[in-house]
Amino acid sequence: MAREVTRLTPEGRETLESELETLVSVRRREVADRIHRASEAGGTVDNAEYEEAISEQAFVEGRISDLEQILSRSVVTETIKKKKKGAVIEFGSSVTVSPYKGAKRLYKVVGSAEAAPLEGKISESSPVGRALMGHKVGDEVEVETPAGVVKLTVTKIS
Repeated sequence: MAREVTRLTPEGRETLESELETLVSVRRREVADRIHRASEAGGTVDNAEYEEAISEQAFVEGRISDLEQILSRSVVTETIKKKKKGAVIEFGSSVTVSPYKGAKRLYKVVGSAEAAPLEGKISESSPVGRALMGHKVGDEVEVETPAGVVKLTVTKIS
């Protein structure tokens, strides 16, 4: 079975590595201390604080596992720093789009592991990301969304 590769920008890999380091070296210890204190204070049976700490431990360990898997199968894709006239949107591009109605939006096209739509980081495999790939400044792009078709005009690529 082929191993699935996760594309990351250099910044995305650094962010995920930093999060993993914090979880392993800080959060894991904090949660273990919390479990210990809760078990000493009221035992482990019918102890809401203990159960909450155990739940938090499961979350932290799950996130550590997820990050380790993502990083082990990731490939850093360098973004092209100098864009020429006529540049097209590609992985790592920052792009400003203007919807038919509404304010301009700035997106950075990234891999799915580092996507954060509320921060303007959209996955290359998301509907908007897929629709924008390969387009140039001035192009009008139609994106099929759950709310209907949205028209975006590419105003800047960097």
